[in-house]
Amino acid sequence: MVEDFLRRGWLRFPFDRILARWCAHALPAARRAVTDPAHTQWLDCEGTWFIGVDALDNDETGRVGDGPELAGQAVEFITRHLGMLPLHRGQVSVTYPGYPRPRRGEGAAAFRYRRDRGAAHVDGLKPAGPDRRRHVDEPHGWILGLPLTEAPPEAAPLILWEGSHHILGPALARAMVGHPPEDWHRVDVTDTYQAARREVFETCPTVRLHARPGEAYLLHRHCLHGVAPWEEDAVAGPDGRMIVYFRPQLPGGTADWVSLL
Repeated sequence: MVEDFLRRGWLRFPFDRILARWCAHALPAARRAVTDPAHTQWLDCEGTWFIGVDALDNDETGRVGDGPELAGQAVEFITRHLGMLPLHRGQVSVTYPGYPRPRRGEGAAAFRYRRDRGAAHVDGLKPAGPDRRRHVDEPHGWILGLPLTEAPPEAAPLILWEGSHHILGPALARAMVGHPPEDWHRVDVTDTYQAARREVFETCPTVRLHARPGEAYLLHRHCLHGVAPWEEDAVAGPDGRMIVYFRPQLPGGTADWVSLL
């Protein structure tokens, strides 16, 4: 199983009763996060995407209120092969019918990229400044997706480019050559990243990743991924397509993010 993860850059875990109990307990808290007036800034794309960064009220074990710690097959795999990390407050990512619409301040080219390429990205390389330059400023260890609601496969599923971590990881490591590891978080990787991303689009197959509550998927930290559009005939409940993501940061920072498998 670990060989598959390292080769493909992702894994999907089957239904797990332990995880399903966690999801059932977390769902009311996620609903509260979506409607919390303090989180109104997270509703974007003309009301079709709730970004929900750090919106779930969980502790470092994933426990929400008096509920269970996050556990099950996916957590066991992470603990054994990647190393479990203290969890941040989970991202509550929700899409609704009509996604995508333009984000606030998003230009025509950026919206086309969102619509046509799923806004494909590698987590932790956010564009910043007037020139939108990228650095490894959020060195996540891995990405764990936990669906909380039932939604059809056509309802804005996560998409990924299988094997993309084999292109992006080495490319970003080469960008660090000649710089001391303590300065790697300051290295501008924009051009390297964009060139590697173009190679991924040309050579890596696209996977649409759908899962139900109680199932889970795990992505390699260097995996290029995004969100597909919500197809017109897809029908989901009033909660939309709701997924909690955990992306804890590596204790060794950017040096670990670049160097680890």
